[in-house]
Amino acid sequence: MPRLRLRLAISPRQYRHYYTGRVQAVQARSEEGLRVQFPAGALRPHLDHGGIHGLFELEFDARQRFVALRRIGA
Repeated sequence: MPRLRLRLAISPRQYRHYYTGRVQAVQARSEEGLRVQFPAGALRPHLDHGGIHGLFELEFDARQRFVALRRIGA
């Protein structure tokens, strides 16, 4: 399945918008320079007291639909 790398830096305050449902999709730019969008709920497992920070791999299917978001580095 296709994959892209994303470096995310989301503060706890910024994450609150995703958590409350005010924002339902995350928009980011991949390391390859592509603009991507994925469900905000995919961030929840990666949240800690400092927010969400690190290098992630976004996996999607042939129809460009979200499959998984995995942390791959700090």
